[in-house]
Parts: sequence; structure tokens; C-alpha cells
Amino acid sequence: MATSSGSTADILKSKPPVVQAGAGNNIIINPNQRLNPVLECIRNVGKEFGDIVPDFQVGRTTCILFLSMRYHRLHPEYIHTRIERLGRSYNLRILLIMCDITEHQELIRELTKVCLINNLTIIVAWSNDEAGQYIATFKQFEHKPPDLIKERVDKDYESLLRTALTSINKVNKTDVETLRTSLGNLADIAKASSYRLQSLPGFGQVKVRRIKDAFEKPFRNKATSATFSLGTQVSARQIDSGQITPADEIPPASRNGKGKEKEMPPASPPYHPPREASPIWDIELDLNSSPPPTI
Repeated sequence: MATSSGSTADILKSKPPVVQAGAGNNIIINPNQRLNPVLECIRNVGKEFGDIVPDFQVGRTTCILFLSMRYHRLHPEYIHTRIERLGRSYNLRILLIMCDITEHQELIRELTKVCLINNLTIIVAWSNDEAGQYIATFKQFEHKPPDLIKERVDKDYESLLRTALTSINKVNKTDVETLRTSLGNLADIAKASSYRLQSLPGFGQVKVRRIKDAFEKPFRNKATSATFSLGTQVSARQIDSGQITPADEIPPASRNGKGKEKEMPPASPPYHPPREASPIWDIELDLNSSPPPTI
């Protein structure tokens, strides 16, 4: 009995204690992940085991579900049960996949659909070190502002000019410096002719055409122009047919109901050319059948 009680005590000592999930600087780990080799690859952050539903809690509103592709191939219902238990908790819900099999394309495609339906973000890791780095990074960036990874643009004139001109395709920072030193400010660059731009070093016909289009081409593209012209034609057709009467053509006396109404001549209906007869279409016609032989 003493030996049995001693071995039980050793087992209990080997297991780390389970604590309640707090709001400290440590990653909260589900006790079911005790034997996960990824734990040894989570560095530079604190770790503690806690009673949580997800596998890793890396913030108050961020959680991670860990899934091995090899385990998912043997137990495909496991991840659905975990997502169901998770419910709608946490704002950022991540499914971290360990790709440890060779035939993974179809399984990842299936899991991507599951994540889209259940509002999860899928991340694929190809090694334990990569998975551990993902988990540690989420915890380290828990309180970082989103503009930390945003490109920083200085407020001086040269930086703003460089940012504006490099947004044009084929134009790099060296070209911007050439334009600034040769032509001057942005207004002078916009007014420069194509011949003047082509005389600069590094400026060919394609690059010059891109620059001129950026300054001179209208912002409305063909799709929006076609939609606008179609709407204009429909409105004009409705006005001509008498369905819509523009407010500007209504006399002021008619709007207020006072004074003598001015008689307007009836609008003539618009001319529409006769439409050709449509060919006879049979829904039962077999389109795959070969056409009858011609005599």
C-alpha cells in the first residue's frame, strides 16, 4: 500500500497544477495539451495550465484550437466537437493546424470551409517550432496597436511626394528622385509633356504612359461609365413615355395648386424599330445530339 500511495504521489507531483484562467502575462494552456511537443517550442512568454475550453488562451478575447492533421485524419469528428463546445466565445478564434502528413490538400480545403462557417481564422504550421512561434507571437502582441505593422510615412513634402508617385505602376523611388530634381514639384510633374518625360533617364514609353494616365485619365472606369449612361438612357426613356415628369418641367402654379394651369402638349411616344421574331426554342431539345444530315 505504501508503494502504491508513493507512486500515486509521484504522478501527482509530475503534473503541473491547474489554475483558473487569469488576465496575467502568461499563456493559459488546456490540461489536455500537457504532452503536446509544441509546448517546448513556446519561448519568451510565460505558461500556465488553466481550466479553459480552447487549447490555448493568448489574451482575454483571443484563443487557439490546436489540431494535428494526422489526428484529424483518424478522428474527423474531433474538431467539430471542439468548435461546438467553444460556442461564440472569444472575438479572435484561431485554428492552428499542424501539417504532419503528405496528402493534406483536401483536408486543409475542408477545414477552411469549416473555419469560414464558424468564424475562425485558420493558420497552418509545418513544424513544432513554427507553431510555438505563432502562439508566442499572439501573446506578445496582445496589447500592441494595429498600426505597429503599418507602413510609416513621414509628413515632410519629399516623403509624401515619394509615396504618391510610387503608387503609380512602374515608378520606383529612383524615378521619383529623378522627377523631383529635373522637373520640380508635383504640379510641374503633372504638367510635363510626354516628350519631356521620355527625355529623362530611366523613363520609357510604358512608364511615361502610366504617369500621364495617372494625372490625365478620368477616374471613372468603363464599367461605371456604362452603368451611368444606361441609367441616363432609362430615365430619358421614362420621361419621354410620360411615366416620369421632371420637377423642373412642372409649372409653379401646378405645384401650389393656385393660378391657371398651363396646358402642355402631349408628348409623342418614342419610336422603337420592330423587333425580329425570336427563334423557336424547345426545352426538351437535346443539345448534345448530332444535327440531322443535310440533303
